[in-house]
Amino acid sequence: MTITFVSNYINHHQIPFSDACHAVLGENYHFIQTEPMEEERVAMGWGAEVNGIPYVKYLYEEEEYCRRLLAESDVVIFGWIQREDLLDVTAVIEERLRNGKPSLRVSERLYREGQWKAVSPRGLVRKYKDHTRFRKEPVGLLCAGAYVASDFHLVRAYPGKMFRFGYFPETKHYTRAELEGKKEKDGKLHMVWAGRFMPLKHPEYAVRIGEELRKEGYGFHIHMAGSGELEEEIKSRVKETGMEEDFTFYGYTEPAKVREIMERCQVHLFTSNHLEGWGAVVNEAMNSGCAVVGNVAAGAVPYLIRHGENGLIYRKSYEDFAAQVKRLAADGETVRRLGREAYRTIADEWNAEHAAEELLRFCRQLLEDGRMIPAAEGPLSPAPVRV
Repeated sequence: MTITFVSNYINHHQIPFSDACHAVLGENYHFIQTEPMEEERVAMGWGAEVNGIPYVKYLYEEEEYCRRLLAESDVVIFGWIQREDLLDVTAVIEERLRNGKPSLRVSERLYREGQWKAVSPRGLVRKYKDHTRFRKEPVGLLCAGAYVASDFHLVRAYPGKMFRFGYFPETKHYTRAELEGKKEKDGKLHMVWAGRFMPLKHPEYAVRIGEELRKEGYGFHIHMAGSGELEEEIKSRVKETGMEEDFTFYGYTEPAKVREIMERCQVHLFTSNHLEGWGAVVNEAMNSGCAVVGNVAAGAVPYLIRHGENGLIYRKSYEDFAAQVKRLAADGETVRRLGREAYRTIADEWNAEHAAEELLRFCRQLLEDGRMIPAAEGPLSPAPVRV
C-alpha cells in the first residue's frame, strides 16, 4: 500500500504522524511539500526538524516525480494547499477517480468567520466544484477541528464520510512520578499561556485573571511564551498593575522550550477564539500533564477535552473562563486529577502513532472493499455535526 500526503509544507505538528506512517510503510509513504515555509514561522523555529527527512519531496523541485506520486499512489491525502496555480487538487482527484483510486482530504473550517458565508452564490459554486461533487465518490474528509463537519454539512459534502482528525505533535511518555516531579512546588499555581500575541488568541485574558486571582489572595505565577503585535501592550498592563513578579515573558520561544515550560506548570490557559482552527498547544499541554482551561469555540477543544474529566471547557466568555480558572486555583487535587487524565488522553489515544495506526487500517479497508470504516473513538472516529 502506497500513501502520499500533500500539503503546503511539513512542520513539527505533522512530522510525528508522518514518521509513524513511514515507520510502517517505509518507502511507500511520502509527504509532498508544495511551497517553502513562511519566513515568520521559520524564525519561530518551525522548520528546524525538516532537513534530511527521507520521505519529504518538494513539488517545486521534483515536479515530475511528485505528480507521478499523486497519480499512482493507492491513497493520497490532500491537506492545505494555497498554491492552486501549481496544483489543482480537484483535477488530480478527478484523474485518480477515473483510475479507480480513492482520496482523502484534510481540512480545517470552511467558515471560521461565520456560517452565514455559506449562502454566497459564488462560494457555493466553488464548494460544489471542490467538494460537494464528490459526495458519492470514494473521497472522504478528515476533520481537523470540531466544527469542520458542521461547515461541510452545510454544503452537503461528504455525507457519512467525515472523520475526526487533527494535528499530532510529538508525544512524550513519562511515568506518573516523572511527570509530577517536573511540576513547580513552591506552593503557587503555575499557569502557562503559549502562542502569538494577537487578538484572536486573547492574551489579555491571562492578565485579567491574574488581577482577579491577586485580589482574591491566590498564589500564582503565569508564564507567557510567544510574541506578536500585542506583546508590549500586555507587558505594559502587567507592569501598570504591579504584577511583574507574578509573570514571566519568554518572547519567541522554540517548540522544545515551550514544552519544558508546560512540564513545569500545572495549568494551561487556552484562550483562542473561534478563528483558531485547531490549537496544537492543547495537545502539547495535555501531554505535559497540564489541566487545560480551553475555549469551546477552538477546534481542538471539543475533540480533546471532556469537561471535568481531563480538563475544563469554558463557553466563550471571559467570565466563564475566569470561573473555571478560579475553580482550579481553589482545588489542587482537581488540578492534579485533570492533569493526569489529560496526559492519558494524549498518551493513549490522541497521538501520532495511534492516528497513523487507525489511518492505515482505514485505508487498507478502503482499498479492499471500498468501505470507509470509522474507529470507535479518537482519530478516524465519526465527526459529529456540531452547532
